[in-house]
Amino acid sequence: MKKMLFVFNPHSGKGQIRFHLLQILDLFTKNGYEVTAHPTQEKLDAFRTVVATGSDFDVIVTSGGDGTLNETIKGLMQLDRKIPLGYIPAGTMNDFASSLGIPKNMPKAAEKIVRGETAEVDIGSFNEEFFTYVAGFGAFTDVSYETPQQMKNVFGSLAYIAEALRLKRLSSTKSYRVKLSYDGNVIEDDFIYGMMCNSISVGGFKGLGGKDVLLNDGILEGLFIKMPKSLAELQQIINALLARELDSEYFYCIKTSAAEISSEEDISWTLDGEFGGNLKNVSIKACQKAVCIFTSPHSKLLGGTKDIETEELQVDSYPDYDYNEEGYEPLE
Repeated sequence: MKKMLFVFNPHSGKGQIRFHLLQILDLFTKNGYEVTAHPTQEKLDAFRTVVATGSDFDVIVTSGGDGTLNETIKGLMQLDRKIPLGYIPAGTMNDFASSLGIPKNMPKAAEKIVRGETAEVDIGSFNEEFFTYVAGFGAFTDVSYETPQQMKNVFGSLAYIAEALRLKRLSSTKSYRVKLSYDGNVIEDDFIYGMMCNSISVGGFKGLGGKDVLLNDGILEGLFIKMPKSLAELQQIINALLARELDSEYFYCIKTSAAEISSEEDISWTLDGEFGGNLKNVSIKACQKAVCIFTSPHSKLLGGTKDIETEELQVDSYPDYDYNEEGYEPLE
């Protein structure tokens, strides 16, 4: 019997795991797994649990938001062997799951794990840390990690962040003088936002990483937004973001396996939506195929031939769920 460590955040996404936990555990058990379940108790608990006990298991599964996934993957990177990872998304954005075609429906995501198909995907290194899909700084990132979880549950997309920038944070919009070096190129400019990512979805928005994104090619996509000179330019930037139109004088879009980012003042960074430190010098690199994850290896984003939407539709053994006062009920 295969041994599985199941680490889950009981509070992510309105705590919806409690409505599916028994069904998920039953599914794993019926498919030959001896499951050790660990509900996280505090920040970094997922990381510490994987580091301390992960080597004793054949499979590790995590359920929660992007932060819980980040902790789990950072823990996996400390182990001496590559253990397959299953992900059951339960957060607000779930950008990484969206990019991989992992269903939002939790039992369907669990079924994808027991199918046994895996693919190797890239993650990013950030100085001595790791990020799953995005490292960023500037106007949008601090809104993301300063926004209360309840507010994220209600609004749940970058549209809220853009609106917050426009209506509430305009007077305090700050630019950073940044030197960006990659592949022999050097860019120096004033930016209100910058990110390096390995995803087709960031902050709930698809397309911010540009076109021709692959999740296993050892390449990260970068987006850097110049400081607007007027309110009109700021509005044009917001409109372009909402329309995913990145071919603009306000944006630098790059593709690279490694980049160095420096500034004269400390910059506040986020890693997968969580605070990543105040730093002047950052080295970001792609770790190619560093994590083995349960998902279809045939997805176009992994070099295959199938769209991720097709992958999700094929998993149809369980109904979709909707929330009411008595909990989650199957939709008719």
